[in-house]
Amino acid sequence: MNPHFPSTTQFELLNSLDKGVALLIDPDKVDSSEKLKNTLDLAEKCRIDLLFVGGSTVTREQLSQTVHAIKQNSQLPVFLFPGSAQQISHEADALLYLSLISGRNPDYLIGHHVNSAGELFQSPLEIIPTGYILIDGGKMTSVAYVSQTTPIPHEELGIVRSTCMAGILLGQKILYLDAGSGALHPVPEKMITEVSSLGAPLIVGGGIRTINSLQTAHDAGAKVVVIGNHVEEHINFLLDIASYKSQDFKTSGF
Repeated sequence: MNPHFPSTTQFELLNSLDKGVALLIDPDKVDSSEKLKNTLDLAEKCRIDLLFVGGSTVTREQLSQTVHAIKQNSQLPVFLFPGSAQQISHEADALLYLSLISGRNPDYLIGHHVNSAGELFQSPLEIIPTGYILIDGGKMTSVAYVSQTTPIPHEELGIVRSTCMAGILLGQKILYLDAGSGALHPVPEKMITEVSSLGAPLIVGGGIRTINSLQTAHDAGAKVVVIGNHVEEHINFLLDIASYKSQDFKTSGF
């Protein structure tokens, strides 16, 4: 098997998930190894499916140290969610090869990919081409600021649909709608439904703070919903997710 055409084990895992939930870990915000270990232990107990690791301003050293610590303390699959060409760790299981197709900044459409291609072409990492689309979540987010791109307004269903169709035609295996870390509003339900109808596995993230919003995204067609910022502030939200995935959680009133 050619090293730059790895098996699609992790892609198939992601695509097979029902009510999939990924926990995003930003190495910039990992302030202690003990806290990280406790978060990982609770994530496994609470039936989190995947771990995403990355951030807008993370260094390679930070990323490598965090992935190494995760691998020593968790059995969950680790997907890199890179913010630049330097955010690579060969200890991870897969890398979401993000192309920011909602923007027009060439660095995030192809530039970082060219810079990392020589290393990734020989890497054992499973590389998953991912069409990444920023959606306006009601505030300026770090990813919009760093990438210098304008998110698509949340009411522009036609633009989002055409953008996602273009991504599929360009060979993207996964679509990722992201309102950004700390967004005031999650990706709208109508937008998730519109994009999921195109047939590609859909990841949705940003602004997920309640079980209702998590369930809404799943019911609208998201294969995986990403949580991160809210868990950093309210770790017991993971317990609510465990109950939700067990169908015991009553969403009314939350």
